[in-house]
This record gives sequence, structure tokens and C-alpha cells, in this order.
Amino acid sequence: MIITRSPLRVSLGGGGTDLPSYYREHGGFLVAAAIDKYVYITKHRTFQEEIIVKYSKLERVQSVDQIEHPIIREALKLVGITHPHIELTSMADIPGGTGLGSSGSFTTALLKALHTFKKNLISPAELAEQACDIELNKLGEPIGKQDQYIAAIGGITAFTFHPNGRVEYRPCKLSEETLFNLEDDLLLFFTGYSRSASSILKDQNEKSKQNDQAMLDNLHFTKELGYKSLEALESGNLDEFARLMDVHWQRKKARSSGMSNARINEWYDHAMANGALGGKLIGAGGGGFLMFYASDKTKLRHAMREKGLQEVRFRFDFEGSKVVAQN
Repeated sequence: MIITRSPLRVSLGGGGTDLPSYYREHGGFLVAAAIDKYVYITKHRTFQEEIIVKYSKLERVQSVDQIEHPIIREALKLVGITHPHIELTSMADIPGGTGLGSSGSFTTALLKALHTFKKNLISPAELAEQACDIELNKLGEPIGKQDQYIAAIGGITAFTFHPNGRVEYRPCKLSEETLFNLEDDLLLFFTGYSRSASSILKDQNEKSKQNDQAMLDNLHFTKELGYKSLEALESGNLDEFARLMDVHWQRKKARSSGMSNARINEWYDHAMANGALGGKLIGAGGGGFLMFYASDKTKLRHAMREKGLQEVRFRFDFEGSKVVAQN
């Protein structure tokens, strides 16, 4: 049996500039952080001649081409696994469709398990690029590259997306004090809404391809916010980082009508009036998790609890995709 895991993530600045429709023309930049909430994949050899795939559904088929789950089917093909003696199961700490990059985490954990089975050595960057190839190229999802890369690499990382498709990355240079304060004062609350990232991002993707000036101006500004967020983090100015999160959220809402709704806006305003210095909805928008940087954590937690929002406490992950068990 092989068990692998990949971390989920939160975006800290510049999110949305990692879509090919934008970075191929203008280059992209963002800062993301992996968190200690994971997608797990177990790979097991079946006794009988069949392929068993367990996720929210159960599939039992005779060949790879019969698998309905598109990512699993394409990952098996990419790694070159065709024999019908394999069982794959996925589990996650947080449900999909909640803005924490679960699809990229799923794909990297799956590829890590399959490469481990084949005894292939693969670097985190190669793992991320293969995951991107499956989701963006083979399946044509209108999504970006940050989820696959931060899941594979982990840490708090700055990514530059070059027009030729190359992704450059480096760990953010945070002092120990800044790291601890950031970890303590960033709070995540579940809105109760789940949604498909690709449906939200489709509008942004199409407008970017059409050179819609309002969309491009919004993304140019968002990229600058990414650079400023990195500067604030590396200088230890977390109040400024929180202010930039709020600016980011206001611009993000303007990107698409599906980005927010009246209830999310009400919760956000309530948080800002009760201990939050800044915040935003994580991921493509439309639901998932609200993240705030708090000046008064106790007050903010009480305020969000009053509104019925569940907090998910987290720490950062610095390991990325890894094999948890193998025998």
C-alpha cells in the first residue's frame, strides 16, 4: 500500500494572475501558502483483475479508458499504468469546491502515489507541471497554475509565471516572529457555500482572451498587490499586509458578479467591524472560506460564531506533496 498527501492552500496576494490567458501576455505573480489540511490518496493492489476507484463515487472497471473520473484517468495514462490490478481511494480534510485549491492538491497527491508505485523519482516542480498538464492542457480547465505548484512545493512561496509557461518560485523570507504572528492572526471561516472554481474563472478567462480592458486593468492591479503583499510580509509589516488583503478583496469583487453575494458581503463587513484588519474570500470566489487577519482574534471569533460561521484552525505546511506510508 502507498499513502500520499498534498496540502491545501491559501492565497496571500496576486491570485488570479496565474491563468494562462493572462500570464502568457503579461506575466503573472502571486504569493501562496500551503496549510496543514490535506488531500490523501491511497494506492493498493487488487486481488482480482479490475481497477477500483473510490472518491465521492465508486467505480469498478476493467480498463483505464473506462474510468469516468477525468483526472484519475489522465494521471494513470500519463504515468503509464495500464494493468487492471489497482485500487485508488481519495480522502480530504476539507471538502472540494471551497476555494482552498483541492483539485490541484488531489492531482499532485495522485501523481505522487502513481510515480512512487512505478519507482519514479520526480521533483516537486515536475510533479506540479505534470498536474498542470493534466488539468489545463488535457482537460482544458480554465484555471491557473498556483494550486498545483503550492501543493507540490509547500511553504509560503512567491511564484512568477512567465509568458513562455515557465514557473519560477522562491520561499518568502519571513522572520520567525512574522511567521508565528501570521500563523496566529490569520483566521479561516467557512461560509457554507461550495462552488466550482472553473465556472467562476471562466468569465475571467474569456475576458482576458478578448483583451477586455477593465479585466486586464484589474489583473494588472492585482499583480501589483501581489508584489506589495510580498514586501509587507518580508518586512514584517503585517498591518499593511492586512490592509492590502482588503484592497485585494474590493478589486476581486469587481472582477465578476459571481465573486460574492449579499450574505458574504454582510459577513465581511461584520468581521471588519469586529476585530479584523483585512480579509478576502479565498480562491476563485462565490463561496468557500473567508480569511481575515485579526487585530483582536477573540472578538472576531465571537462575531463570526454569532453569524453561524465555522472556524477552521490551521498551521502552515512546509513539506508539500509527500509519501506518508509505503509497504
